[in-house]
Amino acid sequence: MPPPTGHPGTLLDPPTVTTPRPPVVPRPPVPPATPRPGPTRALTAAVPAGLVIALGLWGITRQDSMWRDEAATWQVAHRSLPEIWQLLGHADVVHGLYYALMHVVFGVFGDSLLTLRLPSVLAMAVAASLTADLGARLAGRWNGLGAGLAFALLPTFQTYAQEGRPYAMVTATVALASWLLVAAMHRPRARTWSAYAVVVLLGALLNWFSLLVLPAHAATLALARPHRTVRVRWLLAASTAVLGALPLVLASRGQSRQVSWIQPTTPGTLYAVAATVLAAGGCALLRRAHQSAGGQVSLAAVAVPLCAVPQLLLLAVSLTWQPLYVGRYVLFAHIGLALLLGAATATLATRLPTHPGVPLAAVTALAFLALLPVEQHIRSPHSRVDDVLAAATWVDAARGQGAAVVFLPSARRDTALVTPAAFHGLRDIALARHPVESATLHGIETDPGTTARAMLRERHIILIGDAEPRPARNARDRAKQRILHDHFTKRSTTIQRGRSITLYERIDPPHHNQPAANRP
Repeated sequence: MPPPTGHPGTLLDPPTVTTPRPPVVPRPPVPPATPRPGPTRALTAAVPAGLVIALGLWGITRQDSMWRDEAATWQVAHRSLPEIWQLLGHADVVHGLYYALMHVVFGVFGDSLLTLRLPSVLAMAVAASLTADLGARLAGRWNGLGAGLAFALLPTFQTYAQEGRPYAMVTATVALASWLLVAAMHRPRARTWSAYAVVVLLGALLNWFSLLVLPAHAATLALARPHRTVRVRWLLAASTAVLGALPLVLASRGQSRQVSWIQPTTPGTLYAVAATVLAAGGCALLRRAHQSAGGQVSLAAVAVPLCAVPQLLLLAVSLTWQPLYVGRYVLFAHIGLALLLGAATATLATRLPTHPGVPLAAVTALAFLALLPVEQHIRSPHSRVDDVLAAATWVDAARGQGAAVVFLPSARRDTALVTPAAFHGLRDIALARHPVESATLHGIETDPGTTARAMLRERHIILIGDAEPRPARNARDRAKQRILHDHFTKRSTTIQRGRSITLYERIDPPHHNQPAANRP
């Protein structure tokens, strides 16, 4: 027989033993990396607010100094409400609501440098908290916390957090209006739009330049492209606020001489605005601005217009019509810069292997240290144009040498209005009507001839003016200069923190009737 062939299926084939394979169990999918939990909403808002308060209280008295704009707040807030109302018919109508608020603050808490500036500190703290919450709503809690910390550290906000002027309150209203805009876009409600209109109007009543936030919000809507209903409701709310502020705007136009001091735009101003806008744009590109949870508006769509549009519009007006650009008038625009700076920092922090809070805290500390020279300067008396309190101190020391005082220009009378005790015994020989009586900021002076004759009757005159004298702007001031030049000699001059105090002595014996007094 032939040998077995070994073909399968034959009886001679050995049995095939098959080892069973274990069942293939599919690997579970690798879960995506769980994002590190962000801070709570309360913490996101509270930390920046606390930092603003801490920085605001640091050196808040600025070594017991007060500059001329704060002096206006001080002396007007001490008037009664009817007297403030009468003043607004002649000057500073744009600040009327703020003066009334400070009148109430002084009445409740007393007058002091702390009381003068603490409302601004608290307003900036509110603005920082709202900025942080807005950033969190748009891009997450870490981004919101970064935005709030950036807000607290920006030198411009630190400056006006320590000033007895309305700009911190205006910043808070703009922050709240921006927060309400995003909230209304995410969930449109009639009460949210009503609140938006009221807040925008409140900001305008504090300073109507805050209405420049509306073109910025219009740009946000154009970028976000929400439903037509949202655009219509925004337009109605914005129009309501503008109509409510229109009487104030028209009244302030009648007092436009009060902004005649604003100089034409300089290259330095152009560079500063350009740097701010470019920095905002750079941060937006770095951040790449992810959509918010509602998918309706990005952080960049809110922050870039808020930073750029108000500044560029006011700059355009200043270049083409009338010089009006002053940084504090559009201070609120830096909210947009804070949003972008904080979000860019937080984006980088969340990409590091450490907990995001660690690099955020480190960057905040390093920024504080890097800005320390600027922060110290902000809290010094030399950070402002002048100091009315320092001038009053020198007058108090020199008043025994002369019985008459003259102010050149008359606005420097604010020294006497803020510290009347230092001028006790000195006669203000050019004053015809007191500021309260005349419903003006600095009083009404006598005509040039009468002022000159009064000066010629004096043996000694204390002159209070600017550290850098400027050409006289009216006949009365020219008469003061002429009489001092022709009939008096300087005995001493003290220049202190933007003010000059000069003691003049008569060259020839004083006469009660001097023909020279009536010279043209």
